[in-house]
Amino acid sequence: MTEPPGAQESVAFSDPEYLAAIVDLLGAIAYGELSAFERLAEDAKMAPGLEDKMELAAMASAEFGHFCALRDRIKQLGSDPFEAMTPFQEPIDAFHQHTAPTDWLEGLVKAYVGDGLAADFYREIAAFVDADTRDLILESLADLGHSEFAVDRVRKAIDVDHRVGGRLALWGRRLMGEALSQAQRVAAERDALSALLAGGVDRPGMDLAAIGRMFTRLTENHAKRMAALGLSS
Repeated sequence: MTEPPGAQESVAFSDPEYLAAIVDLLGAIAYGELSAFERLAEDAKMAPGLEDKMELAAMASAEFGHFCALRDRIKQLGSDPFEAMTPFQEPIDAFHQHTAPTDWLEGLVKAYVGDGLAADFYREIAAFVDADTRDLILESLADLGHSEFAVDRVRKAIDVDHRVGGRLALWGRRLMGEALSQAQRVAAERDALSALLAGGVDRPGMDLAAIGRMFTRLTENHAKRMAALGLSS
């Protein structure tokens, strides 16, 4: 007999451990979106022209919209969104402190490569959650076409001065290392998220081999983004 719509979600959220894991996951992504909004708004100050400033402002606005949707969902689940975000404030802030861009181009690479890697990580985890939560996460991590702007500006800068490519390639590699460390730290330090990866709602959990394959996929996606920018990975 076919289950009515929402039946799977109702069963899933009757498990307090699963509910805690989802609130944790949404809290992590929500704070990531809020900090991305702040960072992009700040980076807009380094924009060389009004058009570039507008593009970054649009990116920041999109991030804030995603944050609001995640915040509202956490409230719907009966949790305080600010309490849900608090455990992730320190590690995410630390990542941004360690990877503060020194100029406009580094900011663009970070927005494209660094944020892209974080999004890939959360998409991987989203495979282990109920359909409604998965849809919200994927919508919150959607590109909205802003990556084309970053790729265009970085490639044009490299065409003007090829020395820029070497510097930005090193920057991209640093972002990769810092982002992977942050992802591993978040997953390891939060018991609820670790439990979610160990066994999902509608599919088996991940063993060590599966986790290894996940990080291989993250690395491969990073290499593709670097190539799109015209940079070696």
